[in-house]
Amino acid sequence: MMSSMAAIDSANEIEVKVNEEIISSRQVEDDNTNGKKKLENRNSLIKKKKSGGWRLASLLLVNQALATLAFFGVGVNLVLFLTRVLHQENADAANNVSKWTGTVYLCSLIGAFLSDSYWGRYLTCGVFQLILVLGLGLLSLASWLFLINPAGCGDGIKICTPSSSVGVVTFYLSIYLIAFGYGGHQPTLATFGADQFDDSHPKAADSKAAFFCYFYFALNVGSLFSNTVLVYYEDSGEWTLGFLVSLGSAIIALVLYLLGTSRYRYIKPYGNPLPRVAQVFVSAYRKWDVVPAPNDALYEVEGTESAIKGSRKILHSDDFKFLDKAATITQNDTWGAYNPWRLCTVTQVEEAKCVLKMLPIWLCTIIYSVIFTQMASLFVEQGDVMHSKLGDFHLPAASMSAFDICSVLITTGIYRHILVPLTGRLSGNPKGLTELQRMGIGLIIGMIAMIAAGVTEIQRLKLVTPGVKKSSLSIFWQIPQYVLVGASEVFMYVGQLEFFNAQAPDGIKSFGSSLCMASMSLGNYVSSLLVNLVMEITARGDSPGWIPADLNTGHLDRLYFLIAVLTAVDFIIYVYCAKWYKGINLDTSDKEIQLEQHQNHVHVLGKV
Repeated sequence: MMSSMAAIDSANEIEVKVNEEIISSRQVEDDNTNGKKKLENRNSLIKKKKSGGWRLASLLLVNQALATLAFFGVGVNLVLFLTRVLHQENADAANNVSKWTGTVYLCSLIGAFLSDSYWGRYLTCGVFQLILVLGLGLLSLASWLFLINPAGCGDGIKICTPSSSVGVVTFYLSIYLIAFGYGGHQPTLATFGADQFDDSHPKAADSKAAFFCYFYFALNVGSLFSNTVLVYYEDSGEWTLGFLVSLGSAIIALVLYLLGTSRYRYIKPYGNPLPRVAQVFVSAYRKWDVVPAPNDALYEVEGTESAIKGSRKILHSDDFKFLDKAATITQNDTWGAYNPWRLCTVTQVEEAKCVLKMLPIWLCTIIYSVIFTQMASLFVEQGDVMHSKLGDFHLPAASMSAFDICSVLITTGIYRHILVPLTGRLSGNPKGLTELQRMGIGLIIGMIAMIAAGVTEIQRLKLVTPGVKKSSLSIFWQIPQYVLVGASEVFMYVGQLEFFNAQAPDGIKSFGSSLCMASMSLGNYVSSLLVNLVMEITARGDSPGWIPADLNTGHLDRLYFLIAVLTAVDFIIYVYCAKWYKGINLDTSDKEIQLEQHQNHVHVLGKV
């Protein structure tokens, strides 16, 4: 009895200390003339000025479409640029594209960190868009001055002269600036768009779900132009023109983005989450021999707001019970000043738990990204050795991805307007299928796409004429694999955006959105590793391997079937992880999300 009374006293003592610190940091003088004081929470102040909403969200969707047009104007045909202009082998070019694309999406983590911790969404998007513009400008200059020589080369007929070392270095510098700019911009923009809807509004959740769906729709609308018009000119040797159009699109996107500065809805950054998560593990380690306290005895600050500035409280969960030690109050915690490296709040512990719980789901999406990666590399190389003429018109292999884009656009409409209402009535869930169910469906469709690609390659090899580079099989045999990948994207990537944004705590929302792109990043690196391993194992002795320079002597179909088998294994693991997963449980007693409307937006604009 005495020990429990001591624990209660200790808890109250800690509570008083921390609350005093929080209150003292928030008290401000409001009226010096009459000596009255107000208690004001600067971090949660919501301006009544009308801002955000679908009008501003739509502006961000247009920005996304234009930025994507600019990015894919480079990325969609990059593998052919490497083989035709820089004279790289097929396997090397595919690996370099995978590494570059992986870097694009890996940079999303950097953008998310800066957005959540220090800069906020608006400034982060602006800075990374500026980097994208600089990269595209440098690429256009490098192409014009150093790489495309003679003019019109790289069309599959006219041979380019070997580039100088200066030209090659400038080229790689420019494309990695593009990777850095677009990678940091996209996930932050997705979160910034979701920020335009007030969580206190009853329809905010539906609006956010619709926004993520339209966000991916806008992404594909932008890439449609790149995959049809731009890819045609680039395939015809007009590489510099294609890069200049991409540059113009990126500049327009940046200007439109800045036009909404005074009307956006802003959420203040929550501070660096790395120390917060580290404090949980350090505290739990220091109390390794301590038995976790009961749920109602764990440490938490009073009130509706958590100790993480501007963040809602997260209710306790029973997962990873050993981390509850970090919120268990001991006698040592009552001595001296409050030490967050010895005692953490329940919300802080749950934030760390959320990251751990999302990781298995995220890891299961990487194999799907291996499937997605093939569209920018091996699908293009496969199409480049197929019959691609319609009369006198030559259809560029990279333009076949237009069928993927059209599939995304059509499937998005079918899903939003047919499947959601239908499955909603059957399941009782207003969203229709849950995010985890959609991601699982995406994996299955992706696996079928790989099987279709393998079947197409078998047919292509049957119609190869010895001594002739291209098979007589029509390139339109690739349509099923592109359409299936497009349909799978709607379920997988839109589901990922919704899932990680919804399940990430307030303090790491951009990090949640960036996990989708980070999955693409690792998918590209895994694809590169897989290609290298396959070539190392299969290209021995007189065997050219599965992916030789001359695909007519290889077995690309076997690689596609191997990826399908890996996806099937991954799906089994995913189902287990999805059944195990328990969602975040936010304290809904106060639904208002903490906002700060920037008054001096001109000053912020100057920073960009």
